[in-house]
Amino acid sequence: MTTLTPSRTRTLSHLDWLEADAIHILREVVGQCANPVLLFSGGKDSICLLRLAEKAFRPGPLPFPLLHIDTGHNYPEVLAFRDERAAELGARLIVRSVEDSIARGSVVLRDPGESRNRHQSVTLLETIEAFGFDACIGGARRDEEKARAKERIMSLRDAFGQWDPKQQRPELWSLYNARTHPGENIRAFPISDWTELDVWQYIRRERLALPSIYFAHYRPVVRVGSRLRPVTPLTPAREDERIETLRVRFRTVGDITCTAPVASEADTLEAIIAETAAATQSERGATRFDDHTSESSMEERKKAGYF
Repeated sequence: MTTLTPSRTRTLSHLDWLEADAIHILREVVGQCANPVLLFSGGKDSICLLRLAEKAFRPGPLPFPLLHIDTGHNYPEVLAFRDERAAELGARLIVRSVEDSIARGSVVLRDPGESRNRHQSVTLLETIEAFGFDACIGGARRDEEKARAKERIMSLRDAFGQWDPKQQRPELWSLYNARTHPGENIRAFPISDWTELDVWQYIRRERLALPSIYFAHYRPVVRVGSRLRPVTPLTPAREDERIETLRVRFRTVGDITCTAPVASEADTLEAIIAETAAATQSERGATRFDDHTSESSMEERKKAGYF
């Protein structure tokens, strides 16, 4: 008589569950959509998203290109990392610039120093139309901002690129509907249920490379209320502002004109994770100037086509 020995079972961590769910969502997008694209800026969330795409579809090639909408005001360290990572994976990287939309006249700035962050929506919609993309996979998370928390995993945008929170599709039992009519577009968010802490823990677990500005470094800044604004050629100090050289890092990266660093000594992943666990304010709340122009600033941008 043969005695069967019970096999060992591995207890899944919360990161295992989040990873499995995100991989399932990525495969649903590819299975249901004809021409998807993955938004990749070189920021931490899109770095995680790209790693999840590797796990979902390797050893074959990625079933979609990568897309970055460049405001022309991005941190050079992040752009260099973006190009290196895409080349390393052998992925097709499409870069479209707000500068081109300005040249076409579809974006009109009120003044040359204006933040171009909200104008990304125009360039993104132009790119979607030009390439015929029916789904854009992004790294947005619900914990970032209250308008993000309203959005479904598969977020339907109408033929004008607009988001209507009242027209969201139900997603009971993790059943996702990514089908669209001609002209419509899906914005898919595989890591929507992740937190900032989850992202950093996943980066540590997967040993993912990052742009250097995510770690503490010295940088000239000025104080604007409770936030710090980096001093750069695009954002010089005003006559009434005092320049300080402080040790800072970036919790999120984006347009230089609206992304603030935070004072920090965290120069390792372990220190960043500890700092994130103790944070009492979301990363966008602590670092984004553009989210505080009104109570509904993010929701207004999303209704206009912002990802």
